[in-house]
Amino acid sequence: MLKKVPHTYIIVFSIVVIAAILTWFIPPGKYVEKDVVIDGEVHSQMVFYFEDEMPEDVKKEFDSQVQTWHVFSSLFNGFVRQSNIIVFILMIGGAFWIMNQTKAIDVGIFSFLRFTKKFDKNKAMKWIGIDNVIIVMIMLMFSFFGAIFGMAEETIAFIIILVPLAISMGYDSITGVCMVFVAAQLGFAGALLNPFTIGIAQGLAELPLFSGLEYRFFCWIIINIIGIGFVLHYVSKIRKNPKASIMYEEDSYWRNRKSEDISGVKYYTPKMAWIVYGLILLVLTVFSLIYPVSELVIGTSSFSLVIIPISAVIFAIAGYITLKKTVHYFILLLLGYTILFLIIGVMGYEWYVMEIATLFLAMGIASGMAVNKSANDIADSFLDGVKDIMTAAIIVGLAGGIIVVLEDGGIIDTILYGLSSSLGNFGDIASVGTMYVIQTIINVVIPSGSAKAAITMPIMAPFSDLIDVSRQATVMAFQFGDGFTNLITPTSGVLIAILGIARIPYHKWIKWIWPLIAILIVLGFLLLIPTVTMDLSGF
Repeated sequence: MLKKVPHTYIIVFSIVVIAAILTWFIPPGKYVEKDVVIDGEVHSQMVFYFEDEMPEDVKKEFDSQVQTWHVFSSLFNGFVRQSNIIVFILMIGGAFWIMNQTKAIDVGIFSFLRFTKKFDKNKAMKWIGIDNVIIVMIMLMFSFFGAIFGMAEETIAFIIILVPLAISMGYDSITGVCMVFVAAQLGFAGALLNPFTIGIAQGLAELPLFSGLEYRFFCWIIINIIGIGFVLHYVSKIRKNPKASIMYEEDSYWRNRKSEDISGVKYYTPKMAWIVYGLILLVLTVFSLIYPVSELVIGTSSFSLVIIPISAVIFAIAGYITLKKTVHYFILLLLGYTILFLIIGVMGYEWYVMEIATLFLAMGIASGMAVNKSANDIADSFLDGVKDIMTAAIIVGLAGGIIVVLEDGGIIDTILYGLSSSLGNFGDIASVGTMYVIQTIINVVIPSGSAKAAITMPIMAPFSDLIDVSRQATVMAFQFGDGFTNLITPTSGVLIAILGIARIPYHKWIKWIWPLIAILIVLGFLLLIPTVTMDLSGF
């Protein structure tokens, strides 16, 4: 008889306990930035000290404790550490629940699927499969976002849209997660112009910002071909037999939501919807006057657009047309504009989770008002959404405890030092491969790409000079090591949040994703070989 798989909470707490036990055996230490003079020029260099070797000024600021009872307090501190993501999840969940109550998303999915069925008569499209085209287009879009501006936390908001879409198409919740999160991570690993990983890493390695773009673009294409191909192979099996999905039983939650009868939905436009339309148009007009030109940044390039005024004009026209049809289409327009302004905000105004959560909350309230819901009804719907998504928020807080224990135990830098010290003069291919393995392992401990770049690149870049490996190759090893394991690391708040929202148990996700991870890790190593064996532009 098979033993019952532990609850996700138990798995996460067990990892917290293991992290605490490590602090009993691994000596604490810290990397310190020091200025050194090389050839008459001052350079910053990271120097590692064990606790008992630290200079007095460093020791005063260093505080570490062997973790025992702290495993319990770390859970509280984990919630504090991840509070921005937790609040983001709750606000997104509440906002989308309000929108769900309007039936607009159900109407939109039904209309979309009805539209795609028209292509089944086309022989070429029938042979390719319209579903395959939809999945590929959506995945490429999110991969592009991941590669350009490092989309990560932002994907959480799209899970609530794309998982129901995948279920409605006859697939499963894993397919929905693949269309947004896996796609964004494929792009994140390809990292064409990602300022949070490549930008920081190349800056610390003293390389021209975003140099080597040509080869990275080639890698991005290959990574997406393999990743998207893997997903398409999977969905072809689910298309033939939906019960082949390991999520078939759990997905009953989504199927029940999807199976709600929308045939009786009343298509109408209340007067309140016109008032909402007028208020939003007024707000867009004001913002058009305040921000007539927006400077959107992609990598080191930037371009100015009158995007907000143009958007206001288009909203005035599209809002009128959709309201003439039904309020449901108008609410879908609000959703579309929310996504549009998310992109504008991230690329042009450095928005993060606070601004994005605020944007979606406004969307949810506007949706409720548009269908004539009272303030009390909107509040009740919001709270229902918060309750529905609370499990995901709690898991994120628990997972934050893992990092808290490692940090309070003072062993994160020691682990990093031990891994980097294992590098030797193994030859170019073996050396860059070893760097890649180390960065991959470190990503499980330090899921933040920016933090990992700040810690590892000042060490790896000078070391690559000693073993005659180009710094660009070292950056690529960091890039791949940082990207692929984001799909499995339990310390990633984004991954844990997405699995919680999609209602996918962590152990089932690991069971499904590990073959793709193995393929991508091997692919990453193969793509690193040309960086040390060929004369590539920027290398």
